[in-house]
Amino acid sequence: MLPALAAASPTKHASPAVSSLGRYHRHHHGVLLHLRRLPSLAAAGHARGRLLASAFASADGGAGQDVGSSESTASSGSAYVGLFVRMLGLDNDALDREHAICTLRHYSLGGQKCIDEIMQFPGCITLIISLLKSESIRACEAAAGLLYNITSVELYRDVAIESGAMEEIFSRLLKSTITPEMKEQCLCTIWNFSTDENLRYKILGSDMLIPIVRFLDDEDIKVKEAAAGIISNLTLSHSYHGDLVEAGVIPKLVHLLQTKEDDYKIVRKEAISSLLELSADDNYHALIVEEGLVRVPLVGSSAYKAFRPQPHSWPSFPDGSEIQRSSRPSKYGATELLLGLSVSEKKTEPDEAKVNAMIGRSNQQFLARVGAIELDDEGQEQSETQRNDLYTILPWVDGVARLVLIIGLEDVSAIAKAANAIGNASVNEHMRTSFKEAGAVKPLLQFLVHSDLPVREASAYALEKLSVSSKVCVKIRGEAGLELLANVVKDPDTPVEQLEKMIDILRRVLDLETSMITEPDYNASTGSEDIVNDEKRSQGNVDGGISGTSHKLLKQDEMASESIFDFDVISRLTKVLKESSPSLQAKCATVLEHLSASEQHATAMTAACTASVIESVLEMGVISGTIGGPENLDEPPTLVIEVSQAVAATLRLLTKLLNFDIFVLSINTVKIVALLRSMLKSNIPLQSKDWITECLVKLESRDGLVDRSVSGIGMEITIYHTIPRLVVQLMTSFSFEKKRKAVIELNRIISGGVMEYTRAVATAGGIFPLVKMIEESEGDVLEASLAVLYNLSMDPENHPAIIAAGAVPLLKRIVHVESPHWNHALQLLRALPV
Repeated sequence: MLPALAAASPTKHASPAVSSLGRYHRHHHGVLLHLRRLPSLAAAGHARGRLLASAFASADGGAGQDVGSSESTASSGSAYVGLFVRMLGLDNDALDREHAICTLRHYSLGGQKCIDEIMQFPGCITLIISLLKSESIRACEAAAGLLYNITSVELYRDVAIESGAMEEIFSRLLKSTITPEMKEQCLCTIWNFSTDENLRYKILGSDMLIPIVRFLDDEDIKVKEAAAGIISNLTLSHSYHGDLVEAGVIPKLVHLLQTKEDDYKIVRKEAISSLLELSADDNYHALIVEEGLVRVPLVGSSAYKAFRPQPHSWPSFPDGSEIQRSSRPSKYGATELLLGLSVSEKKTEPDEAKVNAMIGRSNQQFLARVGAIELDDEGQEQSETQRNDLYTILPWVDGVARLVLIIGLEDVSAIAKAANAIGNASVNEHMRTSFKEAGAVKPLLQFLVHSDLPVREASAYALEKLSVSSKVCVKIRGEAGLELLANVVKDPDTPVEQLEKMIDILRRVLDLETSMITEPDYNASTGSEDIVNDEKRSQGNVDGGISGTSHKLLKQDEMASESIFDFDVISRLTKVLKESSPSLQAKCATVLEHLSASEQHATAMTAACTASVIESVLEMGVISGTIGGPENLDEPPTLVIEVSQAVAATLRLLTKLLNFDIFVLSINTVKIVALLRSMLKSNIPLQSKDWITECLVKLESRDGLVDRSVSGIGMEITIYHTIPRLVVQLMTSFSFEKKRKAVIELNRIISGGVMEYTRAVATAGGIFPLVKMIEESEGDVLEASLAVLYNLSMDPENHPAIIAAGAVPLLKRIVHVESPHWNHALQLLRALPV
């Protein structure tokens, strides 16, 4: 059927003289058009109708028609294209221009040859763009549609850009009165532009990204398709991913992908393509997973041929736990045929995670059995860069089950891809628990000793990510995972990267077992007395001093671990502690720290020369404390932090080993003490100094280990640990009670008259928080703050800091109101140069 506009007769305003059509004609706006000599237009309008009808009888296709698909249309109507291009001129009547643009738009549907016929006239693209601002809605829509068809040919995109097509389209899209048809055509034109990587930056730099993202929520499905197509092309340039994510594109794409209507097929395809491109970045992949989607590798339909469903047996949950049977068997055997009848509903109440795991497993196993789990053409929407590593996006219930199903296949490459995908998707506790419930932990543990290296590495990566969850750690322990991990660790052929992951998993599992044993909480300390009490509590913890049921469980774990972690494992861990990077040293020292609770393990560590290794790590800590000073700010901060963590973990190990006489006899006490005192005086973080103090106190408490005549350890601990810790507490604590105790304890320390203590307070930055306490406090706290500041004022070097902290106005106010401590304030004022 002919389009209505194609058969319409022209008005009288659209009939120029015949003599004017055979030459170049310059319009008043300066556009030069070359028009062919055409037949006379003086004939009746009826002839014009027959002309249009014959020209476009075969151009009744839609906008999605392939370019160059209708040669008959081009041959029959090309002779009159110049006439309609001439009618686009600004000197023509608006209605004639509307008829001309509508006719040319329908003519352009004939394919690239028709578009070539239109574009052979220089300047016609400018006339088309000018009609985007027409007052006629039909003319605007036709102009936008013609631009869409023209820009579908790569040759003419640059011409359209140079003529200002993109800017004019952006301007129209921002109009509140734009029609759905106009909106669709404009967005489709931008879609064409976005296929060119060199033009994408103009889209991003035009403040149009947020409106385009908003069009994903439009009611018109065609508008959604065009907006999704633009975003899909923009995601092909990875440098634009940040802008797209900031514009909020991920939640909208996820919502479109979850829409099940048939009309959304193209939208879903573009959404998958966009999300897959965005998921190439780990941070954005995590955001996609948070929205409830999982990236799953496409391993090929042939890989699923090895899938064998479970035989007829008693049902179990995907993680391997069995469903409890009913104690009442059926008289005629119905419970053997219909297994669900013998399930005790009261005792079997699966939680939501188990239910989702069962649903996902049933869905994916059914698809695998019928051969529909992966289609041969799936993944074709992805870019060429991804063709060798195809993925798809699935809802998390199906995605988790699909990945667990893949690691149960025989294809080693598929197993490695799925294991890596499990690790990448384990970004939160929900996903980690879901993989556990789906039964991923057991096969991944078994793959740690697989003959294929990529499978072993991928399994180690997945287990490392999963083991962040305490529930997964419990599952690892329940599946005899500690023994597997220990065997991998002591294997000398284990690669360093896999070894680091194994040690990290061991650390987390052992952390879970001894969760009742915590580090000393010095943030709650209120002074040297409180710190000593904390040290005693921590000492009890480090010694394994817990009571009751927890103590019995810990003893059982120790007995079990003694048979798993033999001398070979401890020797390998000691070697790793000596030779590895600081990050791995920290993890290794933490594992050894857990094992050192057992006397048998402590003896093995002594035999493995762990003492000399600890000395080397402490020497590294002394160097790090020097590097971390303000005069060495150019050093990499990450390295300083990693070294600090390694030293702190080694100090915790040393603290535990000092409980055993056999180890104490093997160490060079003089050297150890010298190293600890050097680190105490260095710029090493306070967290590490907590454990340095612990070790020094423990060494000093043993008779004969430290020469007390030249010791001075207590004073050094006060200067370099106690006072800085109290000042930090004074500056950072939100509890006024903790601040009060810190001030009172500082006053008690400084009132001893040791000048080094006063300097330590000033060096730690205690002047400003002490002045602030004067403003906020009263009573004993005010008195203690004034006393500490008065002692600090005895050193003239502290006067500028006290005055800069605003002490003078506060002191004058205290004196004027004659508060109970006005005399102390007056003494401090007299000591200051004011």
